[in-house]
Amino acid sequence: MIGLFDSGSGGLSVLREVHKHLPEADILYLGDIKNAPYGEKAPEKLFTLTINAIRFLQSSGASSIISACNSVSASLVVSLFDTLNLENNHLIEMVGPTVSYFRNNDESVFVCATPATVRAGLYRNGFNMIGKTFSEVVIPGLASAIEFGATDMEIERIIRNSFKGVSYNSFDTLVLGCTHYPLVTHIFERVFGDSIRIFNPAEAVANRAKERFLKTEKGNGILRFAITKDSELFRTRVAEFFPENVGTVEVVSMK
Repeated sequence: MIGLFDSGSGGLSVLREVHKHLPEADILYLGDIKNAPYGEKAPEKLFTLTINAIRFLQSSGASSIISACNSVSASLVVSLFDTLNLENNHLIEMVGPTVSYFRNNDESVFVCATPATVRAGLYRNGFNMIGKTFSEVVIPGLASAIEFGATDMEIERIIRNSFKGVSYNSFDTLVLGCTHYPLVTHIFERVFGDSIRIFNPAEAVANRAKERFLKTEKGNGILRFAITKDSELFRTRVAEFFPENVGTVEVVSMK
């Protein structure tokens, strides 16, 4: 079974793509709504939350893990292998597959992400290593606004304010560097128009999951959902994305 976790409903955008690529895989999704959003947390707190999430998924039967949270850094994930008895090829994070996707691509890239992701330099280091033209911007508060149901008008205001002073002609592709952001792709499209490609990293992560897990994760295609705090908005999003799984959301507690 695959265990996939995020700080709330953002990872549903990743789960949707993974489920399309691996329709036979059984997947347990963990949304840590009680501690959302992760993108505003300090590295030490992120480490503890990540350990707790992966341990919960493992204790529930998951042998493969997808960290659907850009704020959990690649270096943090690597440090978990021995701690949690995980093999390298049984854990996928967001940044590596995304950077790899652009390796032989001549598009100039702009990444928007949470404070924790930008502060850690994850995308900056990755794109620099492959020689990719790259810029980035922090969008404080956007993940939280999406998670807790802010209006489209408020979300658009947050996005536009964060991009003040940025020339839209300076890049070809906007990478949504937080899994919450694809939930409001329509607002990003309204802000940036048709001249800029908006890229959802879930596409690259789902391809990586198919490469690694296709032969090992054969099940009945059952999706289950666990959340650490009840949320009607989360349940609504599950019903919209996965209508066949409406009744499978369970509220759980973690250490």
